[in-house]
Amino acid sequence: MSTIVASDLDRTLIYSAAALDLAVSDAEAPRLLCVEVYEHRPLSYMTETAAELLAALADATTFVPTTTRTREQYGRVHLPGPAPQFAICANGGHLLVDGESDQDWQRTVAARLSAECATLDEVRAHLLRTADPAWLLKERVAEDLFAYLVVERSLLPQTWVKELAEWADALGWTVSLQGRKVYAVPKPLTKSAAVAEVVRRTGASQILAAGDSLLDADLLLAADRGWRPGHGELADSGWSAPHVTALDARGAVAGEEILRAFTRGVAAPVRSC
Repeated sequence: MSTIVASDLDRTLIYSAAALDLAVSDAEAPRLLCVEVYEHRPLSYMTETAAELLAALADATTFVPTTTRTREQYGRVHLPGPAPQFAICANGGHLLVDGESDQDWQRTVAARLSAECATLDEVRAHLLRTADPAWLLKERVAEDLFAYLVVERSLLPQTWVKELAEWADALGWTVSLQGRKVYAVPKPLTKSAAVAEVVRRTGASQILAAGDSLLDADLLLAADRGWRPGHGELADSGWSAPHVTALDARGAVAGEEILRAFTRGVAAPVRSC
């Protein structure tokens, strides 16, 4: 059986120092492998055990990193194992094939965005108009596809996020709060659509998936089996689906558990060939 393993990266397989959440003594802490350096500083990590599991998994199946990161941000990540043939960036806005963005997929995405939702300019203007300088640190546009704010989380009113989500929903956009970032993403821009294109091109018979945020929900729902860690936006909201396993593990240890689950899922597929 041909299996696609499509996984979110940040806070699912890789973790910043602040997100590691190693609830053990220093002596028991797992050894870490740095997988991202930015401006000469280590930025993201996996446990060495997770790195070994991922390298073996990538050798045995089609592993597809599936991230909201831009192509540039994804390019900073150096995962163990062979370089993925396919990778999904910008929440499905770019399908990388052997490291290059597929032009046909770019045209498909552009047509969907034009037909199905409000423009980025309209949403970005609303974000800037309603955000309070007291908690807004930065505003960014990603790949000319979606926008996000970097905020001081402790000062961010939850009512503002809720009101933004309601406003955006009517315009065909989704709002996701992840750590210090508030994302506004067009609903047609999904990880699941890009994974479906990989399935079409590869003829895969099974999809396994993992993720921690609202922007991963469509990916998890489209998979044959999925896993989410015990932290993150989905865990905080109690999100669930019959075929998605909600893990108790949090932080980098959850990354290990997800990779073990992927390995078992490849060995024991839910579909017959």
